[in-house]
Amino acid sequence: MAKLFYGTTTEPITVDDGLLAHVKVVVATKLRRGESFTLSWVHGADEPAGRSTIWLQPSIPLRFVFESEQPETLDQNLLKRMANDANSARGLSLDIDLGASDSEAPTRSATRAVGAGRSLARAA
Repeated sequence: MAKLFYGTTTEPITVDDGLLAHVKVVVATKLRRGESFTLSWVHGADEPAGRSTIWLQPSIPLRFVFESEQPETLDQNLLKRMANDANSARGLSLDIDLGASDSEAPTRSATRAVGAGRSLARAA
């Protein structure tokens, strides 16, 4: 499992490596453009029930830590969908099922590891 460290908090947000690789591309693209947005997720089984949302902006430090040494394969369709979500009033959500096939739109449910996908030709 990968970890996302936000601001000065020492407790990371734990996310599937494949999902965090996609989130990293979308977040980096938005923040590079100076665009702020929200990021939400449902708490894990080892946390109190509920959901959290953070406000991402260029001045708040972020650190992405991946369990795997190798970069994940990124799915262009998922990147586009996540970029659209990040651009919406709803914001980006980590509640995406990465197990959906390329022909299906990913659903919002428990995350699973990313299967073999296409490599990223260009950022979202």
